[in-house]
Amino acid sequence: QVQLVESGGGLVQPGGSLKLSCAASGFNISTYVMSWYRQAPGKERELVVSMLTTGSSANYANTVKGRFTNTRDNPKNTVTLQMNNLKPEDTAVYYCKAARISTTYWGQGTQVTVSS
Repeated sequence: QVQLVESGGGLVQPGGSLKLSCAASGFNISTYVMSWYRQAPGKERELVVSMLTTGSSANYANTVKGRFTNTRDNPKNTVTLQMNNLKPEDTAVYYCKAARISTTYWGQGTQVTVSS
């Protein structure tokens, strides 16, 4: 069964850090582009970061560049998103995505709340 499961979300104060994980099962992420998206209530879903199959190329949104780091671990079939220096504007549901040209899988999302 194909599945993507996000974990690691929660409540953190501004300036704090969180680490999100995306665990895949039923398929091998080594042949998929892995991405993180986020969506806040009333706002459009936006791309946070994408990473090619080898992990040699990562594209970060300007709003998170320098604060977030995406890491691919193909042998463990997982992707992690280290989020540092979090801001209230980072509050959103974060979704993991695995994509080929003709195949796309989405996780159910994990809530990240940044508040004092």
